[in-house]
Amino acid sequence: MFCRKYQTYCDRLVQDTPFLTSNGRLNEQQVDKIILQLNRFYPQILTNKEAEKFRNPKTSLRIRLSDLLTHLQRKGERDCQEFYRALYINAQHLYGSLPSRKAMKTSDSTELDLDKEKYNLNDRGPMFFLACFSVAAGLAFLIYYCSPDPRVFRGARRVIGFSPIIIGKHVSHYLLAYLEKSFREP
Repeated sequence: MFCRKYQTYCDRLVQDTPFLTSNGRLNEQQVDKIILQLNRFYPQILTNKEAEKFRNPKTSLRIRLSDLLTHLQRKGERDCQEFYRALYINAQHLYGSLPSRKAMKTSDSTELDLDKEKYNLNDRGPMFFLACFSVAAGLAFLIYYCSPDPRVFRGARRVIGFSPIIIGKHVSHYLLAYLEKSFREP
């Protein structure tokens, strides 16, 4: 048997049936609301006759629920999906604790470990960071201690004029003030 990344709703329903039919998970009102939603709202999944059968109080709740889930599995993917939608609307606390939902959460978390991603910004290592920092520091010292050519300076001023988009307004004000001061000095 091969492993699929995504389960169909019918597969999920097969996996969740023992959990849903165990005693105390769903009460009579919740099951009735789910059946009525599947019967009355678009798309209509259950006919009136089927809804009456699954709402019959003479049959135990566990048997009715088990029959409903088996019936939905036989009808197809769309009907199973609508059952999950109805379950989410009428028993949200139970929907979040379904075994298939827990399995999806754990399989998603194994694909991408967010804690490791948070601290590992790149895979280039500390030498790359030091090299980039050295280049930036070198350029800063060069601009600070060397008076640039006024023709080059005009182009730099245009670039730094758009810097609020890139580096923020508070930094660009200082850069523009420095450029204007350096431009005026011969």
